[in-house]
Amino acid sequence: HIFEDLDFAIKNIGASKELYRVSKWTALALKSRVALFEGTFRKYHGIDGWEDILKICAEASSEFISNSGYSISNSGSTPYLTLFSNLKADGTEFVLARAYNSDIGLRHDANGYVTSMSMGRPGLLKDIADMYLMTDGTPFTSRPGYETMSLPDQSKNRDKRFAQTFRTPGYKRIGESALSAPNLSVCETGYQPVKYLQAAKYDSYNASMVDLPIFRAAEVYLNFAEAKAELGTLTQADIDRAIKPLRDRAGVANLSLSKANTSPDPYLSDPLTGYVNVKGDNKGVILEIRRERTVELIMEGFRYWDIMRWHEGQRFERPFIGLYFPGEGEYDLNADGKPDVCIWSGSKPATSATNSYELEKEIFLTGKTSGNIILHTDYPRKWTDPRDYLYPVPTDDRILTQGAITQNPGWTDGLSF
Repeated sequence: HIFEDLDFAIKNIGASKELYRVSKWTALALKSRVALFEGTFRKYHGIDGWEDILKICAEASSEFISNSGYSISNSGSTPYLTLFSNLKADGTEFVLARAYNSDIGLRHDANGYVTSMSMGRPGLLKDIADMYLMTDGTPFTSRPGYETMSLPDQSKNRDKRFAQTFRTPGYKRIGESALSAPNLSVCETGYQPVKYLQAAKYDSYNASMVDLPIFRAAEVYLNFAEAKAELGTLTQADIDRAIKPLRDRAGVANLSLSKANTSPDPYLSDPLTGYVNVKGDNKGVILEIRRERTVELIMEGFRYWDIMRWHEGQRFERPFIGLYFPGEGEYDLNADGKPDVCIWSGSKPATSATNSYELEKEIFLTGKTSGNIILHTDYPRKWTDPRDYLYPVPTDDRILTQGAITQNPGWTDGLSF
């Protein structure tokens, strides 16, 4: 009935493009999203019927790409960053946006979230940062010594989304001329997000007024490519249609279907950094589309649900790893010639670094005296399959039906039926 409702909406809602109102194209994008989730969840969890549902996704996505009039926005020198820092959403790519501005009394806290010491100090993890490709389309993780590179060295010749998603050398806040380095006092991993970040005047609590995406064309392009890859019907022409526009904006060479499937990236199939459940002739291209989805849609609310549908919940057991530091000393994170971080033990040294941290007290490294920043080691994480892929059925519902509704696998509610 979900598809029946969506088809009714697609048929009966107007086709005019409006940023803040649902249209036919919003409904079609939702159909694409729903079908991809259900189809891949069924495939990777061993439930019948996945092929027909992924065909629905591919068809809905194709119709959207061909007829909606939406495209991948590519304006300005930093098009990806600009797309998410505009005060008013870009209707070229945003199908439906949530409006925020003082005139309607709606604001959010995107700026404060990534610039305040009191908001959990969020940051990207190294295994995600390492997924960003080189501009020639080769994996960053194929470079010798990638594991121990400084942030300035990691940032060279990378997918432009790397520097337009978090702070790297050369980054400047909107409206400022000074370079802004990552600040470990507000970002524990060192990979400090800049997506959705506007000028500093919006840094106070709940002051942000950047419009936020609900649906944008890039997601539908990715849905199309993934559905066809999972079905085994993806062609190079499909990749050129759906993946190439995203990589063109990011300054990255196009994805080759034959090369990806001939030589799947070992980083993306490694149990520690990748996805262990992808099999078959299309393994390589499926992994590459997952990479593309990860870096393109990061911080847009998809990641948890992608991991769930891909049957990759064991990823949640992994340690939280950030930037690499070879030991005590001063570090220039944005390559401006000035130290940004000082790491020390014993007696605190004199330093001009913006922030300094005592080893094993204020900052923890994987090798104790050197290594990657490691976080939250006091909280063991255990993923239980199949229990943790489903929520428990509410006890009230079980009682109401006298057990006609059974409990989900692995959950115990104390009822005798």
